[in-house]
Amino acid sequence: MRIAVTYADGQVFQHFGRTEFFKVYQVEGGKVTSSEVCPCNGASHSGVGMVLKSLGADVLLCGGMGMGAYNMVQSMGIQLVSGITGDADQAVEMFLKGEFGTESDAGVHACHGH
Repeated sequence: MRIAVTYADGQVFQHFGRTEFFKVYQVEGGKVTSSEVCPCNGASHSGVGMVLKSLGADVLLCGGMGMGAYNMVQSMGIQLVSGITGDADQAVEMFLKGEFGTESDAGVHACHGH
């Protein structure tokens, strides 16, 4: 499994469409085996979605996003958990322990009326 997290300075970045980086975690047997920070190379909104897909993400953890981004991520078959804040590494560990459930839309519409 590959988990992508919107990322800035060790934290879950709060605006999906403006993230400059994803931190991508490779997970095997329920444990993180490796991770890397991947740039979005100036992509925004729909471009960020294409970056996400190119990274082979199975799961996305993020802060807020608009409904268009939510629908795009869902259409790609990527499991979404939004409304996440705090340390990115800890968020992934919490997800792996089942502390976020399987899906959340708590962060949808949280981005300035998108």
